[in-house]
Amino acid sequence: MAGKRILVVEDEFLIALDIAGALEQGGLVVIGPLASVRDALRTLESEKVDGALLDANLGGEPVGRVADALLARRVPFAFVSGYGREQLPKQHQGAPLIGKPFTGPDLLGVVARFWTRS
Repeated sequence: MAGKRILVVEDEFLIALDIAGALEQGGLVVIGPLASVRDALRTLESEKVDGALLDANLGGEPVGRVADALLARRVPFAFVSGYGREQLPKQHQGAPLIGKPFTGPDLLGVVARFWTRS
C-alpha cells in the first residue's frame, strides 16, 4: 500500500486534515484534499490516482460525477459520509462506505481492500 496515491475529496477542513493525516501515517501519498467537484474532476485529468476517498456531498453538490469519473478510470474509491447509504449516488450505493466519525484504522482498512478485491 505504501506509496499509493489517494485522492481525498472532502469539504470540511478539519475532517479533510484527519483523513489526510491517517492516510499519510499509513504510508500513502495524499492528493488534495479537494473541496469541490470541479477541483476533483480537474485533478483527475492531471494526476495519477490509485484510489480515492469521497465525501458524498460537497457544499450541497453531490459527488456522483467524481465517482463516475473514477469508475470510468477503474480507480477504486470509497465514500466517507455521516449519512447513510441511501444518500449516496444511486449508481454507487454499493461502493464501500466509511461512516463519520471514523478512526484512522477504519480508513486504512477500507483503502487496503482497494487492491485486494478479486
